[in-house]
Amino acid sequence: MRPGEGVRIPCTDGVLLGGHIWKAEGALRGAVVVNPATGVLARYYHRYARFLARHGFDVLTYDYRGIGRSRPQRLRGCGYRWRDWGILDFDAALRFLRTSCPGVPLLVVGHSIGGFLPGYAESAPSISRILTVGAQYAYWRDYAAQRRRMLFLRWHVAMPLLTAAFGYFPGRHLGWLEDLPAGVANEWSFRGPRIESRHAPGERAELIRRFAAVKAPILAVATTDDEYATPAAVRRALSYYRSARRTVALLSPRELGFEAIGHFGLFHARHEATFWRSTLAWLRDGEDPWKGEQLSPCGTR
Repeated sequence: MRPGEGVRIPCTDGVLLGGHIWKAEGALRGAVVVNPATGVLARYYHRYARFLARHGFDVLTYDYRGIGRSRPQRLRGCGYRWRDWGILDFDAALRFLRTSCPGVPLLVVGHSIGGFLPGYAESAPSISRILTVGAQYAYWRDYAAQRRRMLFLRWHVAMPLLTAAFGYFPGRHLGWLEDLPAGVANEWSFRGPRIESRHAPGERAELIRRFAAVKAPILAVATTDDEYATPAAVRRALSYYRSARRTVALLSPRELGFEAIGHFGLFHARHEATFWRSTLAWLRDGEDPWKGEQLSPCGTR
């Protein structure tokens, strides 16, 4: 796999994010920002980025602050919050790519929390289309029923206790994703059914306004065996994008030739000939290859 070019992305608060840009082969069709899942390194998406570049897209991959190439020397006490990944980091990535690739459609592929973050960014109205994969914000009642108790104990009991003990969440040592800043871990652990409930009262109206300002059509893909991105979780996240045309496509693993895929599997290279190739129809032409269900303006069926 040919490597992308390493880049540094400046945020408005002075933080520099580490990332890579992958240049299109042939005619340039658009520019794509890839937003990772929580605690997942950007390099996990490099093969998919290279695939998109081969099909005519400039692609930016990057690590959120506190993760991978954007990790500070000292994670304990850094003060980074989960919301900063949208308000500051994704906004910076979007502005960086818009400057690098003027005059072409600006597209987003967001995995898990990465598919929810766009609404935080002030620059989000410049997006042309959004593809989300397993996108939700991990409200525990939305987890798959058969796994809910275990996931609740892991992420909403063990994670805040460990974070309090270490001053950050030591996920890498446990084999539970990457290490996370305390502010990120605690916003995950203590979030409720409405994401704005963790914001100060004076910030809530502005948050809702920003999400409503996003008019880019959204195609939200999830698999039927995803324990995090259940239909309820996907719809809960999409309900904030009230001005966008929102379509939900639920894919069974057997449709793609596998017994199981789960929350992370669709970015594995074994899906290049099926799922990855199908995403091109949406990113290039705005066509839903799976004929998903379009949500009504109020977020219901």
